[in-house]
Amino acid sequence: MTARIVVTRAIPEPALDELRAAGDTWVSPHDRALAAAELHAAIRGADAVVTLLHDRVDDAFLDAAGDALRVVANVAVGYDNVDVPACARRGVVVTNTPGVLTEATADIALALILMATRRLGEAERLIRTGEPWAWSMTFLLGTGLRGKTLGIVGLGQIGRATALRARALGLEIAYTGPRRAGESVEAELEARYLPLGELLETADVVSLHCPLNDETRHLIDAAALAHMNPTAFLVNTTRGPVVDEGALVDALRAGAIAGAGLDVYEREPVVHPGLLELENVVLLPHLGSATVETRTEMALLAARNVVAVLAGGPPLSPVA
Repeated sequence: MTARIVVTRAIPEPALDELRAAGDTWVSPHDRALAAAELHAAIRGADAVVTLLHDRVDDAFLDAAGDALRVVANVAVGYDNVDVPACARRGVVVTNTPGVLTEATADIALALILMATRRLGEAERLIRTGEPWAWSMTFLLGTGLRGKTLGIVGLGQIGRATALRARALGLEIAYTGPRRAGESVEAELEARYLPLGELLETADVVSLHCPLNDETRHLIDAAALAHMNPTAFLVNTTRGPVVDEGALVDALRAGAIAGAGLDVYEREPVVHPGLLELENVVLLPHLGSATVETRTEMALLAARNVVAVLAGGPPLSPVA
């Protein structure tokens, strides 16, 4: 019997070609996230579903899919949209796409660091307004990075890749997380481990690379922001709810921190209106993995996970 594969939103054609060779593949015709009712109707009777970060995979999703469902392949490294224990209880394999988006996301993190500290977004907006301007010794002064400290929250693959880029700019590296990295990693980055509170108190730039879970939701709240220096910057390329956006707006308005660079948002795609009013924050529309090469590799890995599971083999990148 031919397997039924559902893709909840269009992905690059090379990945769709591999899925079509493995079974009867339906791709949503809508270039948007499906509403819950649409999603549940689409996946009914599916053997495999390729999901994106805006698809909620929970008991209602699994009920709608039915007993035939064998694998959910999430086209993202994060899988906070998936109830993994619920899937495990029903024998449904969950996969993600680690590794392939590391370099692209680290590039965006570094770009946000540079944009925020050098006020590049503010400067570009000034030019576009057509307002008169003239060079002077004090015009749009930013903050230099050489000799400053970058605090990495979560020294996984993306955190390490960001740290390597930062070292090339002369930044020193501190990091925090639930456990220390290996000695070889610390030696490569010349990185020192600090508890979160001490990292927030001493870092000139804090870059977030931790997964979203119950422990990290609102990890950066009003209390955490109060620990940061008024000259420090916050960068988030992981998941929006790691930061309490309301508290961040208050901190930016009050000058409790100097600025921020965000690629993700707490209620994405909605952005806190207070952020839109501020000059000292750079706002990007979730572009961390947005290169042709990276998005294609992500989709291919998801497709190959589906193909492997449907063929009776182990997935390439299962979620533990």
